Amino acid sequence: MERQGTILVAGAGGQLGQALRSVAGEYPDWRFVFVGREQGDICSAAAWTRLVRSHAACGIINCAAWTAVDRAENEPEAADRVNRLGAAVLADVAVREGVWLVHVSTDYVFGGDGLSPCREEDPTAPLGVYGATKLAGEEEIRRRKPDAAIVRTAWLYSEYGHNFLKTMLQRGAAGQPLQVVDDQWGRPTCAIDLARALMTLVGRGIRGVETYHYTGGGEPTTWYGFASEIFRQAGIAADLTPVATADYPAAARRPVRSVLDTAKITAAGGAEVPDWHDALRSCLRRMGYPVREEQKTL
Repeated sequence: MERQGTILVAGAGGQLGQALRSVAGEYPDWRFVFVGREQGDICSAAAWTRLVRSHAACGIINCAAWTAVDRAENEPEAADRVNRLGAAVLADVAVREGVWLVHVSTDYVFGGDGLSPCREEDPTAPLGVYGATKLAGEEEIRRRKPDAAIVRTAWLYSEYGHNFLKTMLQRGAAGQPLQVVDDQWGRPTCAIDLARALMTLVGRGIRGVETYHYTGGGEPTTWYGFASEIFRQAGIAADLTPVATADYPAAARRPVRSVLDTAKITAAGGAEVPDWHDALRSCLRRMGYPVREEQKTL
């Protein structure tokens, strides 16, 4: 397994793709080629075969996904095309061209009704189209058996793209009243930390098909708890009210408890799992906020 070479990154314009681009300089032994939809639709085997061959790539990191959870309920074919078929196509290319694949999946493959953190081998039970199509993508990869790492994550945020953190900061600073769900539990994950965790696995070597979980560390919180900590650290006096899931109707059901066990990825690859409070503080600093130092446990 190479410890250097060219990596193709699918989904270059998304949140995680941009996070990978921002940390690429930390890995001088690797050459990154960031591929947007225009350069390489992940559902086109011909396009990705050409990309692998023209760049003499040794691996693919798939950051592309349909993540519009509620829209997926009304557009299942579109979600399936990206989340299942795209994963299948990249796995086929990986097998045929002899390259490895890192594929990012989600906590939504679980039903979220257990009290203990979900381990990689726990039974899956997606509650909606998004989770079902992401699980189907995982299964397509496992059937094809490339050298692959499937990495499930949850509650992803960063300074890039559209995400919960940026929405809260924008609306909070504008003085808009906010109602945020206080009965769904998880651990926020900074996309920068996830990008580094993926590269830790790459550096260790991708062999066989392995599944890993990666999220922020520390005690789980709710979306309301996450929002409260965002505003506390950023020094924004937001008009924030906790609500129950039942009071905030959405097209897709969400897991009540999206807490993932990260022991496997830290043991196997040595990936760092920063406490989510600390990761949030680092992210806000990069965004230019004069962050408060003290930490509050929620």
